[in-house]
Amino acid sequence: MSRNTELAACALALVVSAACGSADARSTDRAQPMDIEAAHSDCGLGANASCTLTGNVTIVQGTLHVTAAKAVVQQSGGNPSRALLSGGVTLQQDMDDGDRLDATSSNIDYDMRNEVMVFTGNVVIRQQRGSLNGERVVYNMKTGQVESGGDGSGRVKMRILPKDTQAAGKGTP
Repeated sequence: MSRNTELAACALALVVSAACGSADARSTDRAQPMDIEAAHSDCGLGANASCTLTGNVTIVQGTLHVTAAKAVVQQSGGNPSRALLSGGVTLQQDMDDGDRLDATSSNIDYDMRNEVMVFTGNVVIRQQRGSLNGERVVYNMKTGQVESGGDGSGRVKMRILPKDTQAAGKGTP
C-alpha cells in the first residue's frame, strides 16, 4: 500500500468511526478492518494536508457501508479535522439493537473537531420506526441534537411508527 493510500485509509477510518460511533451503531464495527476503494486518490503529506478520493468511493467496515462520488479529508495539526463527502452519499449500518440505519443525501460535511455532521440535499434517513426527509439535517454527536429544515419553501417530513410496529418498510413517508 502506498504512503498516500495509507494516509487516506487512516483519515477515512477516523472519519467513519467517529461519524458512525453513536451509541446505537453496531459497536463491533469499529473493531473490524476497513476497506476503502476509489478510482483515484490525490493525497498530500504533512500535518495540514488533505486527501481527495474520487470515482465511486466505497468504504466498508463491518456492517457499515458508505458510498460517494468524492471524499475530501482535511487534516489540521496531523489529525483529520473535516471530511466532505459528495456526489450522492449513501450510508447504511446495522445498529446494536437490531435496527438498520439507511441514509442518503447529496453531501455530508463532517466537522470532526466539533463532532457535527451536516447532511444537505435530498436528505432521507430511515430506520425501522420511522424516517426523516428534508433538504438539510444537522446532527450534533456530542449533544444528540438533530436539527432539520427545508431549503427555501421546502418542508421537513417525519414519520414515527408506534414502538410495537415491526413491519419493515412502513417507515417511509
